Amino acid sequence: MAKSRTVILFWQLAILAAVLVIWQWGFEWSKALLPRAYVPKILDPYFVAKPSLIWQSFLRLGCFSDTAGFTTCIKGNDNNLWLATLVTLKNTWWGFLFGSASGIAAGLILGRSDFLARVFGPYIVALNSIPRIALVPLVILIFGLGDLSKIATAWLVVFFVVFFNTFEGTRAVDRDQIAAARLLGASEFTVLRTVVIPSALAWVFASLLPAVSFALIGVIVGEFIGAERGLGKLIIEAEARANASEMMVAIFVMMFVGILLAVAVRSLQSYLLRWQPQFEPSA
Repeated sequence: MAKSRTVILFWQLAILAAVLVIWQWGFEWSKALLPRAYVPKILDPYFVAKPSLIWQSFLRLGCFSDTAGFTTCIKGNDNNLWLATLVTLKNTWWGFLFGSASGIAAGLILGRSDFLARVFGPYIVALNSIPRIALVPLVILIFGLGDLSKIATAWLVVFFVVFFNTFEGTRAVDRDQIAAARLLGASEFTVLRTVVIPSALAWVFASLLPAVSFALIGVIVGEFIGAERGLGKLIIEAEARANASEMMVAIFVMMFVGILLAVAVRSLQSYLLRWQPQFEPSA
């Protein structure tokens, strides 16, 4: 097992090193070896900045290379990299939390009630057919340019993803287990707590991992259209200056934020579903 992990880590690092080398020097090598018409545009530093330039932009945006000092730089820039990251992370987290909580609650309620599922089913399908991104301008019009509109956008994106999985997971619970619990005198709430929710958790967590990414996408799109702060605003400002390296800095920070949130959800999943074989700790 240890040898297998070492081999996997070796190949992961080798691939990363190869990508960075090609990314940094591939454009010059291509120009020297190939006719100009055959040089890949994706390697052009004007469009995709070199890793060295991205690192320099990170130091500048992160206030590490400012001659006035880190604290002075942070205070003098209302949308510095760290504040923008914090704002985007906060809005993503709250949008994900509210969207997941409401999606799980609605999925459980409609999944346990055929009557409510038939009543609200057509409306949910109709609302789900609307591209959520198309509603972002309306959300900003209603809630303004502040953080609330970004949280609402993330909620819109996350809710339906979590709802449908929870609904189907609730419907897929073994009827015999429910009947056995009722035979033993369990109330509807007890059946929900001890049978339905544990059985549907795998379905719920299957939606939470992509929901994290969707929440971040919703927040970033909202910041693209109109925002006072955030990583999306940093990207738009860098795009207006045709500064690819600053855009790449914000993109990599977003990737890091998404990884952190996904790891947090995965850890919670491993803890709550530790009774399932795939989540049992290895000996």
